[in-house]
Amino acid sequence: MNWGAFEGLLRAVNVYSTAFGRIWLSLVFIFRLLVYVVAAEKVWSDDHKDFDCNTRQPGCTNVCFDHFFPVSHIRLWALQLILVTCPSLLVLMHVAYREAKEERLREIKGDNYRHIYPNPGKKRGGLWWTYLLSLIFKASVDVVFLYIFFRFYRNYTLPRVVKCELPPCPNVVDCFISRPTEKNIFTLFMVVTTCICVVLNLIEATYLIGKR
Repeated sequence: MNWGAFEGLLRAVNVYSTAFGRIWLSLVFIFRLLVYVVAAEKVWSDDHKDFDCNTRQPGCTNVCFDHFFPVSHIRLWALQLILVTCPSLLVLMHVAYREAKEERLREIKGDNYRHIYPNPGKKRGGLWWTYLLSLIFKASVDVVFLYIFFRFYRNYTLPRVVKCELPPCPNVVDCFISRPTEKNIFTLFMVVTTCICVVLNLIEATYLIGKR
């Protein structure tokens, strides 16, 4: 990952964010993205390899693992982080479009032209709507993924032992998950930070509407 380019992107997003938006961005970067990259990936790296069932029946372990882990936490979190950060890029693209439009008009009419956007980064008109919709989209994405995690992993927790009786298992077999306590701690941490991000997005949307 090119951290220099990513840092530049964060600075650009910060310029056009409110105070609540800057807090949200710091929370996503420090408590979600860095935790994901530095720690969470390693915790789930052995989830399939160390998923043991007390049977040697061919295919039983794979079928049981697929049933209890339909989608890996890591892949869901990666998709969630991608979707939740994309709206900020749309805001930057909208500002860049405004600046390019101003530049083209200046080239055509000279330096004494009438400005369409005296301050292209000012959240007015279409940019205000883009920013507001980006907040609603980010909050919606986080809520949807919270629901998905709850549906896949009840109460966001992993049991120490699961009982599986799916074919081709010969009978009810016990299967053991690798490091369930550690995974539960990370899952709870990510769920709490996601909830805080949703609250920050809603507060910022309310502030934006009230200020207008």
